[in-house]
Amino acid sequence: MSEDPQSPEETASPSGAAAGPEGEVDAQAALAAENAALKEQVLRFAADAENIRRRSERETNDARAYAIQKFARDLLGVADTLGRALAAPPASEDAGVRNFLVGVEMTQKALLAAFEANGVKTLTPSAGDRFDPHQHQAMMEQDSPELAPGAVIQCLQPGYELLGRLVRPAMVVVASRGSGGAAPDGDPRGGRLDTRA
Repeated sequence: MSEDPQSPEETASPSGAAAGPEGEVDAQAALAAENAALKEQVLRFAADAENIRRRSERETNDARAYAIQKFARDLLGVADTLGRALAAPPASEDAGVRNFLVGVEMTQKALLAAFEANGVKTLTPSAGDRFDPHQHQAMMEQDSPELAPGAVIQCLQPGYELLGRLVRPAMVVVASRGSGGAAPDGDPRGGRLDTRA
């Protein structure tokens, strides 16, 4: 066995070409290209991992913030029922009935306070406000001599939003196209309600 560090078999490149200046340049170019491709692949995988991390963090934060949305939607019926009970109180001078109404009123206030504490905000547009299709649902149109077209005439049922996300739109009556009056919020054009679905 000779002590030669490189035997003739070892001097040949993997592709079978003889090692030489041109072969070394080709091998170096191939290794550099492979290195660049691997670096690009690693960068792509790192970017994908970062995007997945950000997306999962955002989804976790959303899930945490809006976890009570279904529960809040279920309680909206209770809030509506309490509001209707207070809107049409019985005509009685009995002290027991008055105390009962005070109890219902206190219950409604406690429920609305719990909504506020958890980020649920009541949307109750007043007469003259501009109809906002992102927060209101037009239940009907009526002529109004005082209000401009597209203005809210009456709020039939309040809406609710949870941390800026709409849970339920406010149900409103809107002034029709034939209505007269100044445009809401100083809009000189007057309003035009888009009734196409």
